[in-house]
Amino acid sequence: MGGLDEAFIQAPEHRPITHLTNSGDFIFSDEIPTIDLSSLQDPNCDKTPIATEIGKACQRWGFFQVINHGLPLNLRRRVENTAAEFFNLTAEEKRRVKRDEVNPMGYHDEEHTKNVRDWKEIFDFFLQDPTIVPATPELEDTELRKLTNQWPQHPSDFR
Repeated sequence: MGGLDEAFIQAPEHRPITHLTNSGDFIFSDEIPTIDLSSLQDPNCDKTPIATEIGKACQRWGFFQVINHGLPLNLRRRVENTAAEFFNLTAEEKRRVKRDEVNPMGYHDEEHTKNVRDWKEIFDFFLQDPTIVPATPELEDTELRKLTNQWPQHPSDFR
C-alpha cells in the first residue's frame, strides 16, 4: 500500500479540533442537532422557529439531522442505493459527466478547503431542469443562461 497523497494532508493549524470552539466541552454524537419538520405539514405553521433552529445548528455545528420530513423510507433507500452504485463506478466512468465551466452540474472530485484537497466526491444537479439563471452576476446584465443537468449512463435510474 502506498503513502498518502500530500494533496489530502491538512496543515496542523487547519486540522479539526475535537471540542467546540467557544467551550471546553467535547463533542458527543448525541449532541448533534436533530430538527423535527413535522410541524411544516400544517400550511398555517409559523416557520420562524424551525428556521431559527436550522440557523443555530448551522452556525454552531455546520450540519444537522432531520426527522419527520415526510419522505418515504423506500424512496430514501432507492436514492442511497443508486448514489452508491454511481460512486462505486470507475473514476473514468464518473468523469464522463464531470462538471466544468460550460456544465456546472455533474460529477466533481477536486474540491479544496484551505488549499487542501477534500476527501469527497460530489454530483450536483438541478431540481428544476432546465434552470434559467442570470448570465453574469452583474445587476445591470439582463441576459439569461439556460442550464441543464448532465446524467450518467449508469446507473440508468440515476435521474
